[in-house]
Amino acid sequence: MQDVPEEWREGPRREERGGDGRTGEQVSARAKAVAEPGKDAGESPMMELTRLVQEAVRGSSWWERRGIDCSILAAAFLCVPPAFLLLGSSRLLWFSAGVLLMGVAHGVITIKGTHLASHGALSESQAWGKFWAVFFIEICSSFSARAGVQGHIKMHHAHTNVVGLGDSSVWKVPCLPRAVYLFIAPLAVPVITPLVALAHLKGHPRALVVRTVLMVALGLCSQYWLLIHVSGFLSPLSALLCMLACRTMFSVPYIHVNIFQHIGLHMFSPTDRPKRIYQMTHGVLNLPRNPLLDLLFGHSLINCHVEHHLFPFLSDNMCLKVKPVVSKYLTEQQLPYLEDGYVSRLTMFFHKYQELMVFAPPITELVGVQ
Repeated sequence: MQDVPEEWREGPRREERGGDGRTGEQVSARAKAVAEPGKDAGESPMMELTRLVQEAVRGSSWWERRGIDCSILAAAFLCVPPAFLLLGSSRLLWFSAGVLLMGVAHGVITIKGTHLASHGALSESQAWGKFWAVFFIEICSSFSARAGVQGHIKMHHAHTNVVGLGDSSVWKVPCLPRAVYLFIAPLAVPVITPLVALAHLKGHPRALVVRTVLMVALGLCSQYWLLIHVSGFLSPLSALLCMLACRTMFSVPYIHVNIFQHIGLHMFSPTDRPKRIYQMTHGVLNLPRNPLLDLLFGHSLINCHVEHHLFPFLSDNMCLKVKPVVSKYLTEQQLPYLEDGYVSRLTMFFHKYQELMVFAPPITELVGVQ
């Protein structure tokens, strides 16, 4: 493992709810010290927190559990037809409004919708859950549903910040300069995504490969066809450029969010990891509320990411509802509740790009927990 500067070993600047500047090791050691004698210091707090969250879920209506998020997605789909009509306008103002509306709708559908669908948070039915996963991940987002669930659910969530497994290294491109990676390379995400999907299909059953290719082609070709026949684009190139503009509109913050909330926090060994509640509270960070990003990405990816990693089956709105319960409990247990601002994280990543995105991360030893 490569050597890194000493300041990186101390971790990035962060805020802890009720924090007093203690390190993760000190917090965890103290958490164990206040645990009840004879109880497992890792399992008991997680079980107790789970009961509190389950009570909040049972006391919530369907509208709170799924309805609000489904309504946001439905509203995004309802914005698509007027967006196509506005894109056919010869007036610059209306055309620009069409690009913006299409970009916002695409962001909500492909980021918020895909994330909820990958977790099965859109329906209690497993059959409908699989349908929505294929619809949002393959048709809308041009990626493989199987690869998406495998990479996100079975690796990232199961092994959050575990080196070599769920350490978010998939987002690292060490060969790129920091400015290119942070502000230019994300614009290529819509082009790279279907190519990566095809690469993930190697070795899979033929039926799965055919389905994924057909679903991805259906999503891309239908948007292109509508731009030609509804919006009235005269050339294939102009239609493709419009598709690219709409699909890349929020790709920069999408990359930022994915790296801000894990990379630079505590990393763990695959053979000696802490209990789940310590792993998630030390390796996950919340960003502050932002009306635009809350709408596009959902609360579970922005200001409730800690809650989401502790309880990944919850919808965005339920993550927001249980946020006071989780933050209060973690504070009482003297566990970290990591939060930092978007600009603060961006500044840190820009200035510490080599340490955070190029060098191999050091493994954290949580004293008193292992």
